[in-house]
Amino acid sequence: MKRQTPSNEIAGSVRLSGHLLCASAAEADIVRRHLAEHVRLTLAEAGCLSFQVAQTGDPLIWRVQECFANRAAFDAHQSRTRTSAWGIATEAIRRDYRIVETDPG
Repeated sequence: MKRQTPSNEIAGSVRLSGHLLCASAAEADIVRRHLAEHVRLTLAEAGCLSFQVAQTGDPLIWRVQECFANRAAFDAHQSRTRTSAWGIATEAIRRDYRIVETDPG
């Protein structure tokens, strides 16, 4: 979905927002165990503008917000994540994400 770029966003950026929905305390433990390294690696990626994963009031639900400079940076992140320790360990955890790509101008 493309939309006009508000003044507080970068033209052509890709934003992902949503939730990781753990089915059990064991899945939440997997998230906690791997999250710090996943965040560190993601923030070091070229084109990563912001990346936040925070536990909500429900200990099984994590709020996810990420922003990448452009589609190429977002796609590179997705590719890296799939084969990372995080991607492998959390593969079975349900995700409910919305991805919005702003108009490049």
